[in-house]
Amino acid sequence: MIQPPHDRLHVLVATPSGEGGQGGIDRLMDSIRAELLRRNRPDLVVDFMPTRGRGHVAFSPVYLIAFCTRMIGRRLARRLDVVHLNVASRGSTYRKLAIAALARTLGVPTVLHLHGGNYPMFWTEKRPRLSAMIRTMFATASAIVVLGRVWRDFIAGKVPEAAGRIVILPNATPRPTRQHTGGGDHSHILFLGRINQAKGVPELGEALHNMLPLPGWRATIAGDGYVEMARERVVELGLEARVTITGWVDADAVAALIAEADILVLPSHEENLPISIIEGMASGLAIVATPVGAIEDIVSDGETGLLVAPGDADALAAALTRLVTDRELRQRLGNAGLAVHRARLDIEPYAERLVATWKRAASVPRSDPPQR
Repeated sequence: MIQPPHDRLHVLVATPSGEGGQGGIDRLMDSIRAELLRRNRPDLVVDFMPTRGRGHVAFSPVYLIAFCTRMIGRRLARRLDVVHLNVASRGSTYRKLAIAALARTLGVPTVLHLHGGNYPMFWTEKRPRLSAMIRTMFATASAIVVLGRVWRDFIAGKVPEAAGRIVILPNATPRPTRQHTGGGDHSHILFLGRINQAKGVPELGEALHNMLPLPGWRATIAGDGYVEMARERVVELGLEARVTITGWVDADAVAALIAEADILVLPSHEENLPISIIEGMASGLAIVATPVGAIEDIVSDGETGLLVAPGDADALAAALTRLVTDRELRQRLGNAGLAVHRARLDIEPYAERLVATWKRAASVPRSDPPQR
């Protein structure tokens, strides 16, 4: 086996916005960073650098150039063994194509970490040149991390020769530090995510409107996106006394909202494996979600949560009503989800598996691009 030429494994991780970023990828990378720092491993040096940055996307080339410059400098100094690339659609892929090409030139193994729920719509044969470039990126990766079975099958279908290098590693979160209190006399329904159509916010509003005659509940919708439009819609639906729309909130506020919630709802039309559901499970919240992406890998309908069809406001209202009116069901599903988190979705074992993936990738000779 090829081993790094020094005692420590040096890894450079490409993040979207960097530490404290709003998106799920940045939140996951922050959790990994904190866990690795907590362990203080002498055999590991991991640097996290943004490739898109915060602010307007027009400034992203500055971050991309800085990342590539760091790669070259570290490789010349023999202090770079693996590059970890978090990959989503559109601009994220274009940036990672450039980094992966540079990594191949430098002879640095890459680990591709696939995020984003709409990648099958992005990676299609309708754009053959782009498709071929993406295929090369995946085919030459030393390891490919996916979040669930559906994504393993998708990549294996696109790049069969890479099937043996695919690792299923579901997203994970730390155990909560706040004590869970719940909503008290009124069941607290919580949505965490971008406020838009893809996350199912319009039908969530319709479902909550249908629940107005039902007493004993309130709801919070937290996230960025079409915040003012959602607030206007809440008033139109007569929900202003029951529903609060906070806009974007930081990590501490998210933790506080989860501690005060009873139900986590995410009626998305597309997902990979959302962090918010895992955070809800970590605190024992009852989950209402849709069977999209890899969600069914962790949420089993009637066992660890309730699943409804995307876009079905009536089914969503029915599921939420069941949980509001049935405390025993709420607790049973919440406890079952909590057990799944402790067994499979905790950040501590996740970090160990990720480090093991990096070490294996560093020991795999770089593949040449496939012949077309």
